Amino acid sequence: MSASDRRTGRRIRLAAHFPGVNNTTVWADPRSHSQIGFGSFAHLARTAERGGFDYLFLAEGLRLREHRGRIHDLDVMGRPDTLTVLAALSAVTEHLGLAGTLSATYNEPYEISRQIATLDHLSGGRAAWNVVTSSDAFTGENFRRGGYLDHADRYERAESFLRAARAFWDSWDTDALSPHTGTRGTARPGAVHPVSHRDRFFDIAGNATVPRPPQGHPVIIQAGDSPRGRDLAAAQADVVFSRHGGLEEGREFYADVKARLPAHGRDEDDLLIMPAATLVLGDTEEEAAERARHIRYQQVSGATAIQFVEQVWGRDLSDHDPEGPFPTVEPDLDTVVTQGKAAARFHDRAAKAREWRDLAEAEGLSLRELVVRVSARQTFVGTPRTVADTLVEHVETRACDGFVLVPHLTPGGLDEFVDRVVPLLRERGALRTEYEGATLRENLGLRPRPAPDRGATREPSGAGEPTPVPGP
Repeated sequence: MSASDRRTGRRIRLAAHFPGVNNTTVWADPRSHSQIGFGSFAHLARTAERGGFDYLFLAEGLRLREHRGRIHDLDVMGRPDTLTVLAALSAVTEHLGLAGTLSATYNEPYEISRQIATLDHLSGGRAAWNVVTSSDAFTGENFRRGGYLDHADRYERAESFLRAARAFWDSWDTDALSPHTGTRGTARPGAVHPVSHRDRFFDIAGNATVPRPPQGHPVIIQAGDSPRGRDLAAAQADVVFSRHGGLEEGREFYADVKARLPAHGRDEDDLLIMPAATLVLGDTEEEAAERARHIRYQQVSGATAIQFVEQVWGRDLSDHDPEGPFPTVEPDLDTVVTQGKAAARFHDRAAKAREWRDLAEAEGLSLRELVVRVSARQTFVGTPRTVADTLVEHVETRACDGFVLVPHLTPGGLDEFVDRVVPLLRERGALRTEYEGATLRENLGLRPRPAPDRGATREPSGAGEPTPVPGP
């Protein structure tokens, strides 16, 4: 029996990331469609649901990015509001979870808890919230109070924010079945408890205006990678959106985060780790490799390569030929670079500049070739069967619990995976053939969030038999 024919012992969790405005998406491809048209979101969501995915994941940009004072080319595609899109998708899907990215720095607990609870009710228990802390002052300028928080303060605020949101979700008592509407999770009259949450970040005294969500608590996703971020995930999250997609680095990250769970009274299965992953398929390994190379050079244009290096160099390199030699000019380390992923990722810009220059010199790489080499690349490249084997290996050897797939085409980038890889995973028992539960939390295999035990609740005076509700 070949490795491809063995049945797996662990179920693969899958999510679909709407590609949106990032360097993964190949906008020049004629198959790329609108970033804001509802048809694009609906196509990707329906494809993911057809493939048995657990949830659709939307990122959110709170400000258009700029480079040397000009709006980044990718961002002119538009950045629609996450919750509005997810609410609309709840009407065209039945089982797929709906996960949105929302900042704990530039929002308030009452507002977010109400919005997420509303989405959970509209979707029948399929809402998830990716809690982010928004790291830069540039983003903060779009908000009334401006600025941003120091690293440690961002995570402390996020923890406090989550505690307050959970308090709002738990503040309505619920019956298993409402006699008034025939739906689960509707509060009894008068069984609403005030929320009081006070610390250095918040001074909250009020009431939730939405009944307890069908999931109890919607699924919480977190993506922090620092030691503080990992602690927050171990204490509060249901899913970690990880950037550690390689086999060995994935195993190290998995072991580290899972080892933090017992300190918070949690088990290994209480937290799922799902790294971002891209893929390229071909009928042969050689075809897949050639397709991957072609896609990388579509993703990294000459202008993109120049801008990427400028974020480390801190100076204008527009007079350099991206197909020519790597820059010999020294970086301007006195320039504060505040925008762009490269700037955030490379804390020691001088060391990174030396590393890139040495690599370009040793291998004779042009500026663009160097950026293609060092920037993000496809995680899985191969035939459908080898990709299926690799996905299973990552999950079975505990490098992760599943993947958040990020296609390079909007909106049809998942079609080939669902048509060619999903059947192989299902044959091996590695992927569901039908949805098991009614809520996202159930389908992810996560523990339910029971309502707080407040003891017996006295029926309010005047409560009698419910009035029948006329049918449609």
